[in-house]
Amino acid sequence: MWFAESQETRKWIMCEASLYRTNADLMSALKMSGIAGSCVVLMLGLGACTQASGVARDTTHHVPSSGLLGLDSSAPGCEVSARLIPSCGAWWGMTPEVFTGRRPGVGLRRAEARMGRRADIMHVYHRGAELFPTREERGIARDPDGRRLLLINWKPSFDHTWAQIAGGALDRRIDRLAAHIRRTFPERFFLTVHHEPENDVREDPASGMTARDYAEMYRHVVLRLREKGVGNAVTVMTYMGAPNWAAKTWFEQLYPGDDVVDWVAMDPYADDRVQTFEQLINKTRDDFAQWPGFYRWMQWRFPGKPLMLAEWGAFERYDQRRFKESFYASVRRQMRRYPQIKALVYFDSPRAPRGDTRFDTTPGAAAAFRALAHDPYLRSTAVPRE
Repeated sequence: MWFAESQETRKWIMCEASLYRTNADLMSALKMSGIAGSCVVLMLGLGACTQASGVARDTTHHVPSSGLLGLDSSAPGCEVSARLIPSCGAWWGMTPEVFTGRRPGVGLRRAEARMGRRADIMHVYHRGAELFPTREERGIARDPDGRRLLLINWKPSFDHTWAQIAGGALDRRIDRLAAHIRRTFPERFFLTVHHEPENDVREDPASGMTARDYAEMYRHVVLRLREKGVGNAVTVMTYMGAPNWAAKTWFEQLYPGDDVVDWVAMDPYADDRVQTFEQLINKTRDDFAQWPGFYRWMQWRFPGKPLMLAEWGAFERYDQRRFKESFYASVRRQMRRYPQIKALVYFDSPRAPRGDTRFDTTPGAAAAFRALAHDPYLRSTAVPRE
């Protein structure tokens, strides 16, 4: 999650530890970035595609029947690639009942009952020397009533700099984790390494926490896991997606490289600048006018990568009691316009740092969210069994 004010940033860092622990003119922005007119045509044309770029270049697999609450199999012609990209629609995921003290499995069952369907993706958090997936998480993924994909969010250390990790300081920890994954979980899963790095960057080259240090750390962790036999991790690079960070001169240096990143993700939340889904995924600010919005940037920067909303949510607005209802309705209306988004994973919490993101705080919100969750676009491809 992103919070501009330093006080809010500190609040989020504290809360994060308990887990593991208005648009600017696009054409003007592109001209400022030096993008030629032909590239503008490419960017705008991508939005009209029926699926995310790169899907056709990935090996695909037919999905067997899974019996998911009425979804007995994928719709005709719908497949899942080796990198877990659904050729039709998008995955629907959940980070359920966060900061409630409930076990992940309990929270997930309750959230699924509240929205009336099974989640395709379950998002969990780990840090340090913790081994994953845990027995509970493996049970969630292998539920006999219907498989789920795991999105595992791992911060390898709070005690080492990125440069130290890249230099091998945690290799024994990484190797132990690799052995655990090989032994217990052959299924494919999503893995993001130190998500939302932007507000941890330090520009001092001696800090070991520069943007380039982050990229090298990410590369080292992924390549080390692969070297030790973990070939089933589908890697995700997760950004905050906020204009103030994207405008930093070092922002592009965070990216670890196409060879170690399968998906790109952002974690947007509907703050008081956001009224609709389009505004959520393309946040802009007048004081950072060169930033065109994350989805637009994705189309230009990563046209061949699927995009995930690894965390997204709407804060309760007590002066706009129907805001969540109208916002979820906008997601349902607008999501098909953004085909590069191939997964939406909602962050459901009564006590998120800036408010209540539960999806059912009013009857109208609950009904709108259930309608969204049951939309055929989010139910067209079944979760694979391996």
